[in-house]
Amino acid sequence: MVDQTQSEGRMDRRHFLGVTLAASLLALLGQSAVALLKFLQPRTKAGGFGGLVKAGRVQDFPPGSIHHVLAGQFYISHVEDQGLLAIWHSCTHLGCTVPWREDEGQFNCPCHSSLFDENGEVTGGPAPRPMDIFPIEVVDGEVIVDTGNPIQRQNHDPSQATKV
Repeated sequence: MVDQTQSEGRMDRRHFLGVTLAASLLALLGQSAVALLKFLQPRTKAGGFGGLVKAGRVQDFPPGSIHHVLAGQFYISHVEDQGLLAIWHSCTHLGCTVPWREDEGQFNCPCHSSLFDENGEVTGGPAPRPMDIFPIEVVDGEVIVDTGNPIQRQNHDPSQATKV
């Protein structure tokens, strides 16, 4: 039999193992919670798709030109007498990436042959509506596009372009 006076200041093995198990489970749950929160956070990097993207200077986009901005997944179309449009390079039919065909003077979807003009307006194929656009802001001559807020549209209106 163990003397009670000797064991008063010491922790027995069962109590020690219980405390150790509880601390280990608490640490595991804490790490799991941190990992879950990091997983659920949106991954928007500065200057990339899903946030604000600097497309370039206004003078980089002369009237009548169309430039692909890969970091933002959009085209800058400078439509004469209207202004700048930031057109998402995704087809409104099934979401394929739509290239600008300089030789054809139009966007031509390789998946199902939807065709779009320089405004993103449907000119042929199964696409149900024009290509989506992003808001543009011009700050000190720099074209900044907000790719976190795509705008769905049913038709093109010249007022959708940003005057420069």
